Amino acid sequence: MKAKLSLFLKENKALLKELVTNLGKYYKYVSLLGIDTIGTNYSTSVRGSGVNDSNWKERGFVVRVFNGVNYSEYSFNSLSDMEVVKTRIDEIAKSDITSLLNSGLKLMDFPLIQDENMIDEYTSELEIDPFVVSPDDKLKALNDIMKQGLSKSDKFIDFRVSYEEVKISKIFLSTEKDLSQAILYTNMNLVAIARNNKGIKYDFQGISGLKGYEIIDEAYTKIDKVTKSVLDLLDSERLIPGEYEIICDPSVSGLIAHEAFGHGVEMDMFVKKRAKGEEFVGKQVASEKVNMRDGALSGVEVGTYLFDDEGTLGTDTLVIEKSILNSGISDLLSALKLGTIPTGNGRRESFERKAYARMTNTFFESGDDTLEDMIKSVKKGYVLEGFFSGMEDPKNWGIQCVIAKGREVINGEFTGKIVSPVTLTGYVPDLLKSIDMVSNDELDLSGTGACGKGHKEWVKTSTGGTYIKAIGRLS
Repeated sequence: MKAKLSLFLKENKALLKELVTNLGKYYKYVSLLGIDTIGTNYSTSVRGSGVNDSNWKERGFVVRVFNGVNYSEYSFNSLSDMEVVKTRIDEIAKSDITSLLNSGLKLMDFPLIQDENMIDEYTSELEIDPFVVSPDDKLKALNDIMKQGLSKSDKFIDFRVSYEEVKISKIFLSTEKDLSQAILYTNMNLVAIARNNKGIKYDFQGISGLKGYEIIDEAYTKIDKVTKSVLDLLDSERLIPGEYEIICDPSVSGLIAHEAFGHGVEMDMFVKKRAKGEEFVGKQVASEKVNMRDGALSGVEVGTYLFDDEGTLGTDTLVIEKSILNSGISDLLSALKLGTIPTGNGRRESFERKAYARMTNTFFESGDDTLEDMIKSVKKGYVLEGFFSGMEDPKNWGIQCVIAKGREVINGEFTGKIVSPVTLTGYVPDLLKSIDMVSNDELDLSGTGACGKGHKEWVKTSTGGTYIKAIGRLS
C-alpha cells in the first residue's frame, strides 16, 4: 500500500502554479513549497490515556523569490485572496533590501538559482493504513502493551507507551520544477519505570520507520528487552571516571555520528565560520575503519524523502570515507554561497520557518569485525547501550553523550557489573581516530526523536549504524 498525497494540495495545485507563473513575470526566480501534514499522538500510562494532535501537524505555504541581491520569503496559510498574497510578496522583496541598507548592514549577495526542468513524485510504502484504525482500538492496544510490561515484575511502578502517526504531503513548484511527495511514518516509545530500595530507574525502547499501524506488532516484541534492561539498572553502580575501551551499540554510535559529524558538518555553519569541520575537509578526521553517511537516500527511515524544503533532490552523502572528511551537508543557499553542489539537506521546522542545513539519516557504515571478536579484544572497558541525550560544539568539536548504561568487560568477558548513568565526552577527532573495530552487523536506524538546531528548529532525523570499538573518556 502507498501513502496518498493530500487532497487539499491536489485540488489547489493549479491555483498555486498560476501564482508561480504570475510572479515569474517579475522575478528571475520563484518557488513555492506547499505542506499539508496530519498526525495524532496516542499515549497511555498508569495515570490514564490521552489523544492529541501531533506537533508536526501543519498546513501552509512559503514562496521564495530572488530580489536582485538575495532571496526573500513569504509564508501564508490562506488561499482566499491570491492578489493579497502577491502584493505582500512584492512588499517583502522590496523592504528586505531597503531595511538592510538603512540598517547599515552589509548585504550577503547570492547567485541566481538555476533550476533544472523536472517532474517527479514519491510515495512511501506501508502495510496497514493507521488512519483507518479507530482511536479506541489504538488505545486498547497501547493499554494491553502497558499491562504486559507491568506484569513482568512487581518492581515496576509505570510502563508508559506512546504511539504517533504522521502523514506528510508536500509539493514544490517553480518555473521549472513540479515535485510532490507523500510520506507516512509511525513511531512508538515504550518507557519502563521501576523502583527498589536504591531508588528509581527507567529505560526506553523506540521503534520507528516509514511504516503503518503494523508497528504495533513490533512493539510487543520489545517489551521483554526494555523491562529486563530496567531491572538490570536497579542494581547498577556508579562509574569510576576515566579513559576506557568502549564498544558502542548502534544507538550510541548513531548518537556519536549525529553529534560529531552531523551538526559539525552542516554547511550553513561553514558560511558563518562557526564550524570546525570546514578546516578539515579533505583531511583525516577518523581511523581508516570509519565510513559515515548522511542523506535522504542513505537509508529508509523518518529522514527519507524525494526532495528537501528547497526543492533539491535528496542524496546519499559519504561524509567520511576511510578516515577522510569528504563533504559536509548543505542547504541550497549555503551551497550557492560556498560554490558547492547542494546535498538536499535544506529543511524547515514548518512552513513558517527558515530552511537550514539539517541532518536526515546519519550513521556509521558496517565494517568487517564480529561483535564477538570485539568483546574478546577488550582488556578493561564497557559495552555502552542506549542513550538519553547528546550535545555538540561545532565551533570547537567537543561532544557530550549521556548513555543509559555500560556493561563491564574484563579480559574479553562480561563481569555482570552494570554502571549507570554514563557520560561520554571528548574531542571528536580523538574519539573517531581511536576506533579500531567496526562490526559487520546490519545497519540499525532509529528515528523516534527529533533534532534541534541549537535550542530550536526541530526536524525529524534518524541515527544509528552498527557497533564500534574505541577509546572513550567516561564519567
